[in-house]
Amino acid sequence: MGLTSRHLLGMQGVPAEDIQLILDTAKTFREVLERPIKKVPTLQGKTIVNLFFENSTRTRISFELAQKRLSADTVNFSTSTSSTKKGETFKDTVRNIEAMKVDMIIVRHESAGVPTFLTKISKANIINAGDGRHEHPTQALLDMYSIRERLGKLEGLKVCIVGDIAHSRVALSNIYGLKAMGAEVSVCGPATMIPRDIQKLGIRVYHDIDRVIAEHNVLNVLRIQLERKAGTSIPSVREYHKYFGITAERIEKYNNNIVILHPGPINRGVELTSEVADGPYQVILDQVTNGVAVRMAVLYLLGTMN
Repeated sequence: MGLTSRHLLGMQGVPAEDIQLILDTAKTFREVLERPIKKVPTLQGKTIVNLFFENSTRTRISFELAQKRLSADTVNFSTSTSSTKKGETFKDTVRNIEAMKVDMIIVRHESAGVPTFLTKISKANIINAGDGRHEHPTQALLDMYSIRERLGKLEGLKVCIVGDIAHSRVALSNIYGLKAMGAEVSVCGPATMIPRDIQKLGIRVYHDIDRVIAEHNVLNVLRIQLERKAGTSIPSVREYHKYFGITAERIEKYNNNIVILHPGPINRGVELTSEVADGPYQVILDQVTNGVAVRMAVLYLLGTMN
């Protein structure tokens, strides 16, 4: 059995069977990453382009490593040295890249909908590495893998996404993916950071972080995206930390069995204290390692469809 789509554009509408297949395949590749030789010839002969129009460290390096571990040929596209600086349109850029006979395109873009647009002008498999405030599907998949690795399941777990929901593409992908896998999903944050009508997605909204810690199995704590003007949604980062920051004192008082995730980079002392970020409750570095395995799984499953 394989995936039901030849692209990964988001988690919305992805069936539980596809998610399960990706997570199970990632488990196999996670074992590969523990070997002395961390490379398999699975995608040898395939050419993959990393088309990043937006700054990224973890996601870009994670995809690059995943591609190299699978023995694919990797091409990195840099907007700073590309013909887009000379006025070439996005459409022409992609068509020129495809004319070089690439098999797969990983795209990250500040505008929502770009990955879907790519499927209309390219024959390559398209993977969304983050589009605007829309979705970031591989981050949600690695989050789900990390939760399952720590707690052994997803179904029936209570997971709360905490923080800057309005500016987050990670939140939306996690909501779709976790709900598909049978988890109970909620969000928590200041009212100014919670999108209106988000309850229509079938989730609960909280504004009391202490209650959230007490009632949930997992917290996925999001970064306050100051570069996206998220700072205008709160009086100050100090006040945000006072009411929504995750501290060791709060965890010890309300639920010392909770699991803490964070997609990074962390604003230490804002979303999390260093004691929590480096402590026994978090799986943050596991998320980074698992991200390579999950992206290997996605690349393998899509790359072997054709």
